[in-house]
Amino acid sequence: MGKLKVTFRLDFDAENAIGPGKVALLEKMRDYGSLSQAARELDMSYRRAWQLLSSLNQTFRTPLVLTTIGGSGGGGATLTKMGEALVSAYRSFEKDMNARAPKHFGALLQETSDRTAGVRRSITRKAASTRRAVRRQA
Repeated sequence: MGKLKVTFRLDFDAENAIGPGKVALLEKMRDYGSLSQAARELDMSYRRAWQLLSSLNQTFRTPLVLTTIGGSGGGGATLTKMGEALVSAYRSFEKDMNARAPKHFGALLQETSDRTAGVRRSITRKAASTRRAVRRQA
């Protein structure tokens, strides 16, 4: 039998949302002070990380991250108070939902198949092509 874990995306409107990926990017940027290092840590292209950051900063009136351009002294990225508040609110809500999940879904967890324990398959093309490549090598 597996363990319940809630992951969620919060939609602010039809075009603006935040979920586990964007929050993880913000956390890594906070930890490393660098968008490029955050992208590397998340196995994400720099371009994709920049797109997500741009999306985040356009969602709110106040920027979530301040960046400085690289050069001889190097660039950097710093979460603003708004960025820190968003990460904190997201993680707090996530923790609350995970605490409540067993009450609502615990009985259903007992009905899940043993085959699915610990297996979470991505539906992205990249993940599917990686699985095919691994199978070919085997």
